[in-house]
Amino acid sequence: MRVLLLGGTTEASRMAALLAEAGVDAVFSYAGRTAAPVAQPLPMRVGGFGGAEGLGRYLRDQRITHLIDATHPFAAQISRNADAACHAAGVPMLMLRRPAWQAGPGWTQVADIAGAVAALPVTPTRVFLAIGKQTLAPFAALPHRWLLRLVDAPDAPPLLHAEVVIARGPFDVAGDRALMAAHGITHLVAKNSGGAGASAKLQAARDLDVRVIMIDRPPAPDRPQVPAPEQALDWLHQTAPRGV
Repeated sequence: MRVLLLGGTTEASRMAALLAEAGVDAVFSYAGRTAAPVAQPLPMRVGGFGGAEGLGRYLRDQRITHLIDATHPFAAQISRNADAACHAAGVPMLMLRRPAWQAGPGWTQVADIAGAVAALPVTPTRVFLAIGKQTLAPFAALPHRWLLRLVDAPDAPPLLHAEVVIARGPFDVAGDRALMAAHGITHLVAKNSGGAGASAKLQAARDLDVRVIMIDRPPAPDRPQVPAPEQALDWLHQTAPRGV
């Protein structure tokens, strides 16, 4: 058995620890979106594969027998590439995905970034854009003041009238409540990533009566899916070649 673990989430780090403890031959892959990825107890690779075709070559060249996709629920492209590559290479694939958040009081649920842009008011207000740095451009035409929280400092201001806080989660309710109160936030835009590590801002928003605009997850490949790393380890045992 040789496992490729596509990571970048808390669940991926827990999965890496379980694989290392079990003595499973595995490689941890980061997409390379952050400047200083968290160290893992497995051999690591950082960067893209070159699409589904490049990932398929990697699976064959590295003799990968199983792939676990523990990327962020909104990393839709790498999940699609992994699905196509595993189909082509005949490699079993599992989705390790934390459960989505259930709608809270007063949430506005939208299908995508365009829906979030349309859901914001047209008159200036103060908005906490808790969506990372990849999908900020569609908000540029709006007149609001923005609060952004990023893992790495941007090379240039991502949006006009934006204040950037550099921090890496998990965060707590008290800290997020203080952050939003200090900036006079009236609206929170978030992606439904799920999990406990990023949920503090939702409780803080409820406490401060901040309007929440929640972006739904994109569709995931039709693959087996589990919510916990321990279940993913069980899946590996169940799908391992006889005698491993």
